[in-house]
Amino acid sequence: MWKPNATVAAVIERDGRFLMVEERINGELKLNQPAGHVEFGESIVAACARETREETAYHFTPTAFQGLYQWTVPGTDLTYLRFAFTGELGEHDESLVLGLADEGIEAAVWLTRDELVARAEQHRSPLILACVDDYLAGKSYPLAILQMFDEVQKFDGLVK
Repeated sequence: MWKPNATVAAVIERDGRFLMVEERINGELKLNQPAGHVEFGESIVAACARETREETAYHFTPTAFQGLYQWTVPGTDLTYLRFAFTGELGEHDESLVLGLADEGIEAAVWLTRDELVARAEQHRSPLILACVDDYLAGKSYPLAILQMFDEVQKFDGLVK
């Protein structure tokens, strides 16, 4: 049975540079935003904060929903639904070791859009530049647009 993968990503900019992650996948160095899968019982907002901390050692508080992106890996039925967020970057925690929770993470790096374009062959997916460009275009929505229910709630006989 086909199911898309629910993932989150943090689009974090500071002084014209974006926080990215260098990770080794099948022996190749790839670039991605701090991103990952939503775990069972976890909200997408909490998943974004957790993934950012695990992959970069920065604390991150999502404050806006940037958008929902869908991508199918060419030649496969592997599809990702990416929930992207912007927000407030907190302190860097020097005690956190990158790669403990996510195997393959090598470094957190800050890159300009031009530097990202120059390294396009290393992008893990086309969603990276799409998210950066949407951020630069000012696309964002209040977090209130998202709703999470811990259990099915019924409303007037319909599942809400």
